[in-house]
Amino acid sequence: MTSSIEVDQGGLEQVSTVDRVAALTGVRAVAALLVMGTHAAYGTGSYNHGYVGLVYSRMEIGVAIFFALSGFLLFGPWVQTSASGASAPRARRYAWNRARRIMPAYVVTVLLAFIVYQFRSPGPNPGHSWEGLVRNLTLTQIYNADYIEQYMHQGLTQMWSLAVEVAFYAALPILAYVLLVVLCRQRWRPVLLLAGLVALAAVSPVWLVVLQTTDWLPKGAGLWLPHYLVWFVGGMVLTVLREMGVRCRALVAIPLAAVSYLVVATPIAGYANEAVLDMSQDVAKTVGYAVIATLVVAPLALGDRGPYARLLGSRPMVWLGEISYEIFLLHVIVMEIAMVSVLHWPVYTGTMWGLFAVTLVMTIPPAWLLHCLTRPRVGA
Repeated sequence: MTSSIEVDQGGLEQVSTVDRVAALTGVRAVAALLVMGTHAAYGTGSYNHGYVGLVYSRMEIGVAIFFALSGFLLFGPWVQTSASGASAPRARRYAWNRARRIMPAYVVTVLLAFIVYQFRSPGPNPGHSWEGLVRNLTLTQIYNADYIEQYMHQGLTQMWSLAVEVAFYAALPILAYVLLVVLCRQRWRPVLLLAGLVALAAVSPVWLVVLQTTDWLPKGAGLWLPHYLVWFVGGMVLTVLREMGVRCRALVAIPLAAVSYLVVATPIAGYANEAVLDMSQDVAKTVGYAVIATLVVAPLALGDRGPYARLLGSRPMVWLGEISYEIFLLHVIVMEIAMVSVLHWPVYTGTMWGLFAVTLVMTIPPAWLLHCLTRPRVGA
């Protein structure tokens, strides 16, 4: 099925309401819940429960799923116009759509976090300063020698990934130009384009090798876009495959994703309590997450309409998907309040699923309200 892509939903995208694939909205809910789950596991000390703890820690794969969705949906218009011979998307309109989707809710969340943590004492909070406020508001907090020691705010710990996402937004028009104009000479050459994307994906492991084996890059460069570029490229590849008419069955892709997840949950990708991974672990984790995220999105992007797509396209999943960005933004603040002030659990105690459930129930109402107040209006 061909569909026009409404490029206005940030890292947690959806297709236009006229002919959208509802399941692509539903899978955003899955990604957001996975991110919440891994934070609940960390906060309750569940990371230390052997192999099960590793499985919980790998729920951070939700970030990779968000990135793969962005690669698929945002690169789509460039690929579609290349295949049809139409004019490429206008960069100015693209940039405006990106900003108006993600920034209002994000700015509200950052300001809320700084206000809330004026009255809470969660422990070391180096980002809770005027400089930290500016850095977080501008999504530049990761660009320093050591983000954790300098600008990480306790209520905004997940926002490093949004900073990476915004870096991808800025790079995408340039990447599209290089791939479609310079490499493919403004012609529809899908095989050559796929080769270019493979080369682009190789940036991530090369970046990690340089980071781990030389002193050319600062320590903080581990959080920059090149580290995670392969996750976006997985979605970009799906866009090209869609235009080529390739189809993917969930019956094949999802079992492969599950097996890959169980493999990545072994020490091959490092232990959950390790602050720093060695080179082989970091490469295995980064590439493994790219494979899993791409497999999760592939059936929905490439025409499968079976039970998997119907489940993710169901009303509850689509509704959660619509507010998944706001859930992502707010859940860390809410989780700390839930654990300390509602459940009264000291850090690294309690049950992961109990904290997850309470946080979800507490997060949905403010997330829905934030969505209603800040979402772009149709025709705006």
